[in-house]
Parts: sequence; C-alpha cells; structure tokens
Amino acid sequence: MLRIGQLADYAGVTIKAIRHYHQRGLLAEPDRDHSGYRRYTAQDAIDLVKIRTLANAGVPLARIKDLLNADPDTLTAAITEIDHDLEDRVVQMRRTRDQLAQLRGGDRLFVSPEVADHLDVLRELGVSERQRELERDGWILMQTASPEDASRWIAEKRELMNDPEFRALYLDHDAAYDWSPDDPRLPALAARTRNWFINHHSRSETRPVHSPAIARLAARSQPGASSPAWDRLARLTGEGDERENQR
Repeated sequence: MLRIGQLADYAGVTIKAIRHYHQRGLLAEPDRDHSGYRRYTAQDAIDLVKIRTLANAGVPLARIKDLLNADPDTLTAAITEIDHDLEDRVVQMRRTRDQLAQLRGGDRLFVSPEVADHLDVLRELGVSERQRELERDGWILMQTASPEDASRWIAEKRELMNDPEFRALYLDHDAAYDWSPDDPRLPALAARTRNWFINHHSRSETRPVHSPAIARLAARSQPGASSPAWDRLARLTGEGDERENQR
C-alpha cells in the first residue's frame, strides 16, 4: 500500500496532479485508513501510469477515462483520431508562428506585398516615419474597401516613385509638414505640384472606382494627415487651379 506522495514519486507525477485526476474522475480516490491517510494499491499505480502516459501523449483528459479500459481496436482508432487532431494543431501553431514572424517584420502583416515593398522604398528614400505610417494606414483602408482598386493604384504609385520629378515633390511635401504656414517655400512648392499634375494624367482617374466606399475612405482625414503648412499648401495649389480654370 502506498501513500499519495509515494504514488506520485513512483508514477513521476505531482501530488497536485493526482488530486486533479481524482477531481476529474480519472483515478479512484481510496478511503482513508485509521491514521487519516489514503492508501493506494498496485492497481492504482498501474492506472496512474496509464493516465500519465496518455496525458503526456497529448490525449485530452476528457477522453482518457474512456480509453483506460478500452479494447485494442477502440484504443487504436481513438489514438489515430487524436493524432490527426494534433496534426491540425501543429499546422495552426505553424501558421501562428508565421504570423508572429511577420509581425516582427513590421508592416508586411497588414498590407499586400506590393504595398510593403513600396513602404520599404519610402524608408530607403528617407521619408519620415509619420508619412510612412499615413501611407500604410491609407493602404490598409483602401485594400479593405476595394482590393482591386487598391492593387491598381499601388502599381501606379510605385511607377510614379520612379519618376525623379515626382519623387522630389513627394519628399518636399513630406518635409513641408513641419514648415511654418508662412514659409516662403510653400508657394513655389504649390506651383511645382500644380504644374506636375497638369502635365501628368493619372490612369486611375479615367477608370471607375468599383467600391464607393473607397472614395469616402480616401477623402477621410487620418490623425496626423494635416498640418498648418500642409493646409496652406493645399489652398495655394487649389487657388492656382481656380485661376487656371478662369482663363
């Protein structure tokens, strides 16, 4: 006869585990002797070793009770089913690890590979973190609202970034965020911007947007998407357009 501590040592489990198996109905809980100790038999030790072996193999505790005294065919079928469940869990865990790896990679978890590559180019060009985050969040919204439109637009945006004139405008606009609204460089930047758009027509503008939500999302302000200098720059650019239309 064994006390609970001796049984735990023999089976290689903790006393807490044995008590948990008692609560789950996996291991019969013997009566106490006249000294107040529970005494376990050799059969209890055998059952505990079986429980430990099944549990260590990944068998859920809820199924162990039915398998302790199952015939070989039933046990084999159950173990095969449990093995398939474990394989599915392994696949899911690998997916989770891949997602964690992507998280360590930054933006690639949230945007398409094309957008992620575009953001990498911006980083290499020295574009501010604020601007890269604005672009990333904007692409996340657009991809969700209209993946087809977003795919077409990012292709065009990546082509534009290869244009030295456009790239210089992009970098100057990024820098202008922190300028004073009275900065004398703003009118010249507005004129350059206006002239560039007069001479370059976006292919996207000639095609219908497949989702009306994309237009609303594109027009919706994001935190940090404006500054006093940017607001004046937009007014200066717009005023130039109005004068051009009045001619």
